[in-house]
Amino acid sequence: MPSKLENATASQVMALKGVVRNSSYVIPGLYDLSIEDTNWVLTSSFIIFTMQTGFGMLESGCVSIKNEVNIMMKNVIDIVLGGFTYWLFGYGMSFGRGPLSNPFMAIGDFLLDPPVGDELMGQIFAAFLFQLSFATTATTIVSGAMAERCNFKAYCLFSFLNTVVYCIPAGWVWGEHGFLNNLGAVDIAGSGPVHLIGGAASFASAAILGPRLGRYAEGYDPLPLGNPVNACMGLFVLWWGWLAFNSGSTYGVSGAKWQYAARAAVMTMMGSFGGGFVSSLYSFWRHDGRLDIMDLINGVLGSLVSITAGCFLYRAWEALIIGALGSLLCVLAMPLFDRMGVDDPVGASAVHGVCGIWGVIAVGLFADNPVPMDTTKGRSGLFKGGGWYLLGIQTLSAFCLACWGICSTFLLLYVINKIVPIRMDPHEELLGADLTEHRIRHTQIGLSRAISALAPIKIDLNEIVGVQPIGINPGHERSIQQLRAADDKLQQWQFYLDQVSGTGKRLGTPKKTLEQQQLESDIAINMKTKTGAKERSVFSRKSVHIQDDNWIQAQGSYKPNNSELPFNNHVTKLDKDGNFAWVD
Repeated sequence: MPSKLENATASQVMALKGVVRNSSYVIPGLYDLSIEDTNWVLTSSFIIFTMQTGFGMLESGCVSIKNEVNIMMKNVIDIVLGGFTYWLFGYGMSFGRGPLSNPFMAIGDFLLDPPVGDELMGQIFAAFLFQLSFATTATTIVSGAMAERCNFKAYCLFSFLNTVVYCIPAGWVWGEHGFLNNLGAVDIAGSGPVHLIGGAASFASAAILGPRLGRYAEGYDPLPLGNPVNACMGLFVLWWGWLAFNSGSTYGVSGAKWQYAARAAVMTMMGSFGGGFVSSLYSFWRHDGRLDIMDLINGVLGSLVSITAGCFLYRAWEALIIGALGSLLCVLAMPLFDRMGVDDPVGASAVHGVCGIWGVIAVGLFADNPVPMDTTKGRSGLFKGGGWYLLGIQTLSAFCLACWGICSTFLLLYVINKIVPIRMDPHEELLGADLTEHRIRHTQIGLSRAISALAPIKIDLNEIVGVQPIGINPGHERSIQQLRAADDKLQQWQFYLDQVSGTGKRLGTPKKTLEQQQLESDIAINMKTKTGAKERSVFSRKSVHIQDDNWIQAQGSYKPNNSELPFNNHVTKLDKDGNFAWVD
C-alpha cells in the first residue's frame, strides 16, 4: 500500500485497497466501513424499512375502520416525501462536511450523489441509506398521533418539511460538528434523535389538532380499536425491525463490533421482556384481571424505546430494569395525556416521548465503557463509578431534544395551517378520511347514518354517492340486479294472468312481501320518531335512516318498473337527491 495509508485503520485499508487516495483526504468516522461493515449496515437498513409496515399495521389497527386506509397512505407518504427531502437537504444538515458547518447545524453534501470515481462511494451510499431509514421512522411516529382528524393534504406538506425537525437534532447527537456529541452525549440507536423527537412532535401535533369529535364526551377511557389483530401484528413487525435498528447501530461487524452487535440484540430482547411483564401486571391490576391490548402493546414498545440509546452498554439485569421502568412510565403517561386533553390515538407521545426521555437518561446511570470501542469516549454511568458527568450530559441532551421537538413542530404546523387547514372539516371527519380523501367506501360502518345526519345541513355529497364499496364487482352486482328484476316481473305477471284466467281467488292487489311490509312498518315508526322535545320525520329534508345497508341495495336497486301492470306497487318510492342517504 502507498505510504499515505500508513496511519489508516485496518477497515480503511480494506475499503481503500488498490485505490489511489488523495493524501489530504481524511475518512470521517461515519464512512469508516470495511466491506463486511458495509454489508452489515445495508442489511440492517433493509430490515429497518420493514418497520414502516409495522407502524402502518399498528396505527391502522388503532383507528376506526373508516380511517385505516388513510393512515396507511400517510406511512407511504412519509417514505416518499420525507425520504426525498432527506436526500435533498436533510442528510446534509445532519452529516454535511462543508466549511460552513457549525455546532448547531451541518452544511454540505446536499443532493448526495458521489461519482463512480469517489473512493468512498459504497460507504457513503450505505451510510446514507442507514440514516434515511432512521429519518423516515421519526416522521412516521407522528402520523399515528394525528390520526382521524388531520387534513391529508396538510399532512403531506408536514411530511415533506418534517425532515428539518429530525435532521438538525440528529446532527447534534451523531454529527462530528454537533455540540451534544462534542460534549460527550451517548445515544447508540436513537432513543433521543429518533424516538424522543418523534414523541415530542406527536405531543405537539395532537395538542394543536385537538381531540377527535366526541372523544371525551363519555369519559377518558380508550375508544374501541378498529382492528386489534392488525395492531398486534404491527407489534411483531416492529419487534423484528428493532433488532436491526439496535444491532445495526454498531455500524459494522469488524473488530469488536460484531460482539457488541450480538449484545445489542440480546439486550433489546431482555428490555422487551421486562416491559411486557410489567405492563401485563399493570393491566391485570387496572382492569380487574383482564389484559388490555394497548397496555401490553405500548408497554412492550415503550421498553424497546427505553433500551435503544444504550442497547449494548448494559448487563442483562440492567436491561430488564430499564425496560420495565420504561413500560411503567408509558402506561401511566397514556391516561395522563388524555386527562390533559391531548388525544393521541396510538399513544405515540407516551411510547416515544416519555420513554425516549427515560432511555436517554438511563445511559447516564447504567452505561458500561464498551472497550475497545470509544462509544462513550471512555466514560461510564453513575452506577458504574463514572461520576455525574455522563448523567448530566444525557439529561441536557433529553431536555434539548424535547424542547426542540415540541417547539419546532408547533412552529411548522402553525405555518402549514396558514397554507392548508390542518384539521379536517367536521363532516369529513364524521364520514371518514377513507371516503372523503381517497374515495374508498367500506361497508357496515354506519355511513348511512352519517349521511342522514349531514344531509339537512345542505352539504354537497354528490361526489361520494357514486363511490363503489370495496370488495365487490360492480359488473356482477348489476347482472344480479337485472336477473332479480326479471324474476320479480315474471312472478307479478304470472299472478296477474292467474287472476284473469280465474285460477286466482280474486282480482286485486297482490299480497305484499315481507320486505314491503317491513319497510312500511319502519316508515310508520320512523315518522313518529322524536328528537328531544321536537317531533320530526326521519325522512324529512330528503334524508333516510335505514339500518340494513344490504337490504337497501337488495330492494332499492332491484325494483322493476311496474307502471304497465293493472295494480299499484306498494313499495315506497325513495328520493334520488344527491344528499340522500342511499349510499351504503
